[in-house]
Amino acid sequence: MEQICLVTTVVDARSVADVLAASAVAGRLAASARVGGPVDSTYWWDGRVETAQEWSVQFKTAPDRLDALVDHVRVAHPYDVPEILVTTVGSGNPDYHAWVQEQTRH
Repeated sequence: MEQICLVTTVVDARSVADVLAASAVAGRLAASARVGGPVDSTYWWDGRVETAQEWSVQFKTAPDRLDALVDHVRVAHPYDVPEILVTTVGSGNPDYHAWVQEQTRH
């Protein structure tokens, strides 16, 4: 079975999340993207604890498209230091894994 990669990030507005999701899928960098939220995040920034409402975006991609997707998210992301987390999935529905592979081809 082919592996797939899940790439997750968060942004400060639903509209930004929607644009990131749509551009990655349209460019065949991801087979699909899921936008969720809002969520409340608490973190250190500029020497103090901040709390903000954010939207998460989870992309599903093939391993050979991972670097291009991460580069795309990094460049298009509005944050100075964007969270970009990658998880590799090696098990699951083989038909879904094949679909992800197929949808990330040009």
